[in-house]
Amino acid sequence: MKKIIILLMAAVISMPMVATAASGGAPLLTAPIDINDKESLRRGAKAFADYCYSCHAASFMRFNRIAKDLEMSEDEVREMMIHTRGKKGDPTKIGELMKVSMTEDYAKNAFGTAVPDLSLTARARGADWVYTYLRSFYVDPYRPTGFNNAVFADVGMPHVLWSLQGLQEPVYKKVMHGNVEVEELDGFEQIQAGTLSRVEYDMFLGDLTNFMVYIAEPVQVERRSLGWKVLLFLIVFFGFAYALKKEYWKDVH
Repeated sequence: MKKIIILLMAAVISMPMVATAASGGAPLLTAPIDINDKESLRRGAKAFADYCYSCHAASFMRFNRIAKDLEMSEDEVREMMIHTRGKKGDPTKIGELMKVSMTEDYAKNAFGTAVPDLSLTARARGADWVYTYLRSFYVDPYRPTGFNNAVFADVGMPHVLWSLQGLQEPVYKKVMHGNVEVEELDGFEQIQAGTLSRVEYDMFLGDLTNFMVYIAEPVQVERRSLGWKVLLFLIVFFGFAYALKKEYWKDVH
């Protein structure tokens, strides 16, 4: 029993260390997620279409599902998000999956690695990771793209949002770990302004992250609503079951 308690305490103590390691040493920020906010999701869908969808697929999602869930007409979704054509030159249909034409070989030649599908990224990495990652690009002249990332070191992805965010450099502070002095990330310093202010850019990323959380599990709003109904049913059913048990066992007790 003592060994089990010790293991549980060690797991709890190591949780912040695991979170820091998962974020590449940079503390994760809290993403402003509200999948019930349809306006935010619509803005996020446009941001995804404008800045992500040309390279990254979301091949588990269909355009008409977005139109239904975000309360948009199919024409609105078609105009905002569909900019591709099929092999025969026909416009991509509203019922098709969100795939891209970029091949894996082309991606490896251009970026050094295959471009990941973003369907489940927010679910696998977490919304806070996605939000912090998109805020943490900084200028690095030693990288092929000219940028690096404090959350994902030596990332192959270029900073496609730099014109919105502007350019920033990392600021480090010296911290003692035992008898060893090391440098830790202390934030970023803006060296060139973007077209958006800091607040506007954070709101932009919040909407984009919100949309990525939605496409990672489109049914989650319905699932949560159904969950409360199931719990209510179980509570009522427990009352009937308990009353039935009392009736069966009243002569025994």
